[in-house]
Amino acid sequence: MPRIICVAGARPNYMKIKPVMDALERRGAEVVLVHTGQHYDPAMNDVFFADLGIRPPDRFLGVGSGSHAEQTGRVMTAFEPLLDEVAPDLVVVVGDINSTLACALVTAKAGPLLAHVEAGLRSRDWSMPEEVNRVATDRVSDYLLAPSPDAAENLRAEGYRDDQIHLVGNVMIDTLLANLERARASDILSRYGLKKGEFGLVTLHRPANVDDPEVLTGLLKALGEIAGRCPLVLPVHPRAAGRLAEIGVPGGIRLVPPTGYLDFIALQDSARVVLTDSGGIQEETTALGVPCVTLRDNTERPITVEQGTNVLAGRDPARIVSTVHRVLDAPPAPRRPDLWDGRASDRIADVLLAGGTASTRPRPTDQPRPKDRTFPI
Repeated sequence: MPRIICVAGARPNYMKIKPVMDALERRGAEVVLVHTGQHYDPAMNDVFFADLGIRPPDRFLGVGSGSHAEQTGRVMTAFEPLLDEVAPDLVVVVGDINSTLACALVTAKAGPLLAHVEAGLRSRDWSMPEEVNRVATDRVSDYLLAPSPDAAENLRAEGYRDDQIHLVGNVMIDTLLANLERARASDILSRYGLKKGEFGLVTLHRPANVDDPEVLTGLLKALGEIAGRCPLVLPVHPRAAGRLAEIGVPGGIRLVPPTGYLDFIALQDSARVVLTDSGGIQEETTALGVPCVTLRDNTERPITVEQGTNVLAGRDPARIVSTVHRVLDAPPAPRRPDLWDGRASDRIADVLLAGGTASTRPRPTDQPRPKDRTFPI
């Protein structure tokens, strides 16, 4: 059976890589888990491994923080000799963080096949570092594992071959459904004195929202108005903690420490509404049937708007307030997209283990450039 490296680097990766690893190992593959250490805070790392039952990584690169260039470069420098030593048949990367792109670039140059889980997601907002990461990762991947029909269509429109594109569903939902009953057994509501359906949940972490004091001040003003109708709970992301302390948080917004995976799912599941700038939370709330208001002008997960419970509100404070009031007055009907059924990881494993080897499978560079298509890079 093949030897497969699965790469994780930060909190958004953990929920995606765990079910894929499990599905591959159930089929007899030798899986080597590599953790790049892009997230190194125990509150963002260790508790998620424990909650999800992820075994300790086989290799830990410990790259830490830094600018995008520094972090990406350190991951590449550390991953290259590891790849040479382990000599895998296939490398699996997930999502769109710096570690995803760094390991993808090293793999594409070294020779093993490369699979990208969550391929084809597009916000079309080039100011988002994640958009650059996901587009570039797709370009050098052999297997493009799309979570939704819009993602697969994006890939077709960009000229990728049909044999590269596989519509497999959403691995985040595999993890959510596998852990939902455990999450519902959490005591976090009683710990914080909350009641189901009587509070809103907020997350803020994107640089566009938390690094600009003027933007963050406007968002907090909007949240303060909303809290007058629906008290809000805000687990504080390390990126936002200092900024929030500087600006000050309006009354009705309760700051709490970062939560583990199970506790956070419990909060989402019990919230009356969720306000977020996270892509993954747009997906989780859709699966849970909980109204979600996204504090961004765009989303790389439009299926959560078209078929789910997500509403885009942008970052204008007045629009955010009016959107939340509208959602509270008339919550969207719960709908779960096709293939968000808890079996995406099984479909991924079937695709990967049925493929060829690096010497027999056509590579991304083998495809012609159609004259009427715009390539991503």
